[in-house]
Amino acid sequence: MKKYINKLFVICALLFLGVSCENDAILTSLKEVNFSGPIEASSNAIVISTENENLSVLTLSWPAVTFPVNAPVTYALEFDIPADAIGATAWSKAVRVEVGVDVLSKAFSGSDLNKMAIKLGLPVDVAGKIVVRVESTLDRKIYSNPIELSVTPFAKKVVFGAIYMPGSYQGWDVNTAAELKAIDSGIYQGYVTFPETQGLGFKFTNERSWIQYYGADANGNIVNGSDLDFQIEKAGSYQMTVNLNTAKWTATPFSWGVVGDATDGGWDNSTNMSYDHQLKIWKFKGALKVGNVKFRLNNSWTINYGPKNNEEGKVYLDDPGAHYISEAGTYEVTFSIQEKDATTGLYPATAIYTVTKI
Repeated sequence: MKKYINKLFVICALLFLGVSCENDAILTSLKEVNFSGPIEASSNAIVISTENENLSVLTLSWPAVTFPVNAPVTYALEFDIPADAIGATAWSKAVRVEVGVDVLSKAFSGSDLNKMAIKLGLPVDVAGKIVVRVESTLDRKIYSNPIELSVTPFAKKVVFGAIYMPGSYQGWDVNTAAELKAIDSGIYQGYVTFPETQGLGFKFTNERSWIQYYGADANGNIVNGSDLDFQIEKAGSYQMTVNLNTAKWTATPFSWGVVGDATDGGWDNSTNMSYDHQLKIWKFKGALKVGNVKFRLNNSWTINYGPKNNEEGKVYLDDPGAHYISEAGTYEVTFSIQEKDATTGLYPATAIYTVTKI
């Protein structure tokens, strides 16, 4: 009886493997798959300037790719210069833009296209050529034929100046208030942390004095000389943007954090750092376990930095390395980074950090 049971088990196992192989064959079958038509561009010659940098200047669309299996298809775009899109290393330097699942078009603002063109090495104020192709992915990658675009990028003018943001977060001292630097004419930006233990009110001043200051109206808009405070919704770190042209301000949650198996959040959840607006560095003070830490922005891996070793005190963009904590205890960790490049919109290749046991 046992002999027959063993034979039956072997037969069932072979049948199961046969069905599995058939299913795999459907997914990996190398039937020829192609794009049924070309990429279409809303314009093949784009001149970018301050007038259209915040407007949509280019929309690319393409037909769906039909794979042998009826399943979602992921699309992406690759941009390159014509010379780098041929030969053995073709498209290896391309700028890649994820589009999404079953999405058949993508629009680009003047600012986004400008950053991409400059990253690819196109000179400003001169018409240059870039090529773009669509990548579709299911069980393999299929590429469309590329199309060529003429793009004239521009260099954004550097604007100087600053306003200041006294508030309850720092005791209303205008001399130590956070500085918001000009990023465009009449537009200012900077970073502030509102602690849990202090209030949420603030104002703006043109100088480090109360000679001219801005408060809120009944709707929270900016009014010269108003005694009504602006109010943030809740404690935390924010990127503050003030537009004196439109009398509007925004507070966008923004924080660098430490992440890794030496932290309570592990590799899945960053521990937010606080911004020291006087020293212009991000800080964390608390318990760390034996393990590793690195840095990432807004609890996401999109922008992250890691060190190559424990000694250099420097971290590198997208580096897989981490700082090793060899002894559990209370630590102060600092992180100092330059602003994004005003022309390309890219974060710097390196940043500075310290890890000190206290």
